[in-house]
Amino acid sequence: MIPFNKPYMTGDELYYIKDAVARGKISGNGYYTQKCHSYFQEHMGFRNCLLTSSCTDALEMAAILIDIMPGDEVIMPSYTFVSTANAFVLRGAKIIFADSYPDNPNIDANGLKGLITSKTKAIVVVHYAGIACDMDMVMDLANTYDLFVIEDAAQAIDSYYKGKPLGTIGHLSAFSFHETKNIISGEGGMLVVNDEHFDKRAEIIWEKGTNRSAFFRGEVDKYSWVDIGSSFLPSDVTAAFLYAQLENLEKIQSRRRKLWNTYYEDLNDLEKKGLLKLPEVPNYSTVNGHLFYIICNNKKERSNLIAFLQGYNIHPVFHYLSLHKSPYYSKENDLLSLPNCDNFADRLLRLPLYYELDREDQNRIIALINTFVKRIK
Repeated sequence: MIPFNKPYMTGDELYYIKDAVARGKISGNGYYTQKCHSYFQEHMGFRNCLLTSSCTDALEMAAILIDIMPGDEVIMPSYTFVSTANAFVLRGAKIIFADSYPDNPNIDANGLKGLITSKTKAIVVVHYAGIACDMDMVMDLANTYDLFVIEDAAQAIDSYYKGKPLGTIGHLSAFSFHETKNIISGEGGMLVVNDEHFDKRAEIIWEKGTNRSAFFRGEVDKYSWVDIGSSFLPSDVTAAFLYAQLENLEKIQSRRRKLWNTYYEDLNDLEKKGLLKLPEVPNYSTVNGHLFYIICNNKKERSNLIAFLQGYNIHPVFHYLSLHKSPYYSKENDLLSLPNCDNFADRLLRLPLYYELDREDQNRIIALINTFVKRIK
C-alpha cells in the first residue's frame, strides 16, 4: 500500500524525549521549548515565537491579541481548514469569505478591497501548499485601511515570498507541526509575533493569562492573573520531538522538494495536452514540497481517479470543502458565489508525498495517472 502520508522519524526523537524527562521538567516552556524558539529565530529570522499545542491554538492566540470583538469582520479565504475561521468565530467575529484565484487556491488579493468595510479588523491569508499569497498587495491594503494581517502558515514552513520567509510578513502568523506537515511533533504549532507591540501580551496569553514567565525571569516578585488566556503552550516532550526534526530540516526539505519536482516534471506532458492541471506557482513564491496536487477536469473524474488508484492500493485524497457552503456557516448566511473556491473543492486531488516515498512507488503513481487519464480521453 502507498499511503497518502507517512510520518518521518529522524532517529533522535526518543533520545531527546528521554533527555527532556531526565532534566526533570516536562511541562511547557522547558529546555527544548527554548531550543526550538532559538532555532526558529536564528535560522528562519522569526523575531519572536511561541510554541503552541497546535496551529489552531496559535490562531486563537492571534484572535485574542488583536482584540477581536463581537461584530468585527475578518476576511479570509473560503478554501481553508475550519480552524482558520473557528479561531475568530470564537471571539465573536463575522467571517467574510473571499474567493481563490482562478489558477491558484490562495486568496485572490485583487478582490479584497471590495470586501473591506468600516467593521473590518483583519485579513487572514492562507499560504496553501506552502505557496505564498501576494503579500505586497495584502500588506498595502492593510496599511491603507489600518487592518491587521495574520498569516496562516500551517503548510508553509521553509517557504519564501520574494526572499522573505513566510510567517515573517504579517503582524502575526501561525504554523503547524501536525504529523501531516513537513516538520512534525504529532500535534503542535507555533505563533510568530512580528509586531513588537504584541510581545508582552502574547507571552501572558500563552501562560493562561498570567505573568508567570516574567516571574521566573525575576522581573516580578510574584505572578498573578493579569489578562485572559489559556494553556496554549505544549509539553517539553513535544518540543523535544520537534527539535529532532528541526535538526534535520534541510535534509527533509531537500527530499520533499525533489519528490514535488518529480511529480511536476513527469506529469507536465499531461498538462500540456490539456488532460489535467498542475500547481500554479507565482514567480514571487518558492515551493517547500509540502503537498502536490493535480486538478481534474470535473468532480466525477476526480472520484473515478481516486477509486482507480485505490484499486492499486494507492491512496490520494481531495482536500477542503468550501467553508461558505458548510452547514454551520450557511444556516445564518446567504449562500455566496465563490466559483474558484468551489472549483478547487470539486476538482483538486492531492497525491502521496512523504519523505520515505521511493522513486519506484512514485513512478508507479505517475504511470497509473497516465493510464487513467489517457483511457478516459
